[in-house]
Amino acid sequence: MYLLLADLVVIIHLVFILYVLFGGLLVYKWKKLIWLHVCTLAWGFYIEITGSICPLTPLEIWLRVQAGVDPYSGGFISNYLVPLIYPADYDMNMQISGIMVLLVTNAIIYSLYFWWWRNRIRKNS
Repeated sequence: MYLLLADLVVIIHLVFILYVLFGGLLVYKWKKLIWLHVCTLAWGFYIEITGSICPLTPLEIWLRVQAGVDPYSGGFISNYLVPLIYPADYDMNMQISGIMVLLVTNAIIYSLYFWWWRNRIRKNS
């Protein structure tokens, strides 16, 4: 059961990371999501800029230890998803690159969104 929960935490972690990166695209469809996305974006930026650890990471490790396995051995999730979330050679350059990807991706998404929104208002006026 612990191993299944650990795999679920990894999947949730990956979905959260993808939401932080690309959640702004959902704002086009559901405008109220902007506040949730801005908060998660701020959290992702904080984690990257400070080098902090997301609370999901120790939870996943704890669950794997409770299952009696090495925290990073096992099946598909451990071998393929975990390295995406926790790269082995993560250093300052990767951290800066992560911050830049986060900022540039969301700057593009929100610039396009506000451009679309402004044009839509103009057409309706």
